[in-house]
Amino acid sequence: MRKTILLTGGAGYIGSHTYVALKAAGYDVVILDNFANAKADVPDRLELITGDPVTVVKGDVLDPDVLRALFSNHKIDGVVHFAALKAVGESTENPRQYLHTNIGGLLNLLSAMDAGGCRTLVFSSSATVYGDAKVMPIPEEAARQATNPYGYTKLASEQILEQIAAGEPGWAFGVLRYFNPVGAHRSMLIGEDPEGIPNNLMPYIAKVAMDELPQLSVFGDDYDTPDGTGVRDYIHVEDLARGHVLSLNRLFAQNEGHVVNLGTGQGYSVLEMLKAYSQACGRELPYQISPRRAGDVATLLAETGRAEALLDFKAELGLDEMCESSWAWVARQANKRV
Repeated sequence: MRKTILLTGGAGYIGSHTYVALKAAGYDVVILDNFANAKADVPDRLELITGDPVTVVKGDVLDPDVLRALFSNHKIDGVVHFAALKAVGESTENPRQYLHTNIGGLLNLLSAMDAGGCRTLVFSSSATVYGDAKVMPIPEEAARQATNPYGYTKLASEQILEQIAAGEPGWAFGVLRYFNPVGAHRSMLIGEDPEGIPNNLMPYIAKVAMDELPQLSVFGDDYDTPDGTGVRDYIHVEDLARGHVLSLNRLFAQNEGHVVNLGTGQGYSVLEMLKAYSQACGRELPYQISPRRAGDVATLLAETGRAEALLDFKAELGLDEMCESSWAWVARQANKRV
């Protein structure tokens, strides 16, 4: 019998790609989203990609009544929890909002799951829980620390899940620590579409490529890296989505939790990313060297052995595919607006 998966925040960037991957794997899917950070037509695009009608509940994980009704109306076998606020800078300005939404939303969801007889959850975590890591690449057993309110909410959420797993038999949690998701779906129908000035490197470069921003500021060129600019582990969003399917598969098969990094283990510098994107869009993109930002580190890379051993997960798409898919997506969006 086909299992039904609830995706909270399922109309967002990573959630929408995971929807497609889950449908391809034979799951039925219900999306819960308040559309605060997602376009209203995403379900229509998902229907075009998958060929099936999309079941969407418009609502918020902060509303217990919405969750109660959802679990009453649908037999949910497992949940992937994406719904959260995610900007580091914003979290330092509005810490209470982040605590309320990210931690309160998780607690509401867990209560609704328990009442609905569902105890299988994949949790969207982040490499930010490692703080200023001392070992590189970063293994899952590395010390965790919060260096900003957003990171605190992810760390606290992980600890909540650990406490519940230890004290209440029957729960199975897959905790997935993302590194840097980038790129867009090969259909060019879904991708990253941030409002305003992006916080992350690739969508910022994309806006430079579209002449929406004048140039890229490269914060520091004197790090201990091959070209002096910061090195990060980027993962194509389609690979990341596949990781969620594999996590769910293991939870259903083993009924035993796991914590894994989802990255490639391969680092790319800011200038390497800029060069690859320039090749994808067919022109040299302007940049300037600016002073280092407080809190930035030279290198952040994932240790990926556990994901491969437990989930049989290995990233398949490289930097060229990341940049080419992103450029195809943003160029298509621009053409639609003309």
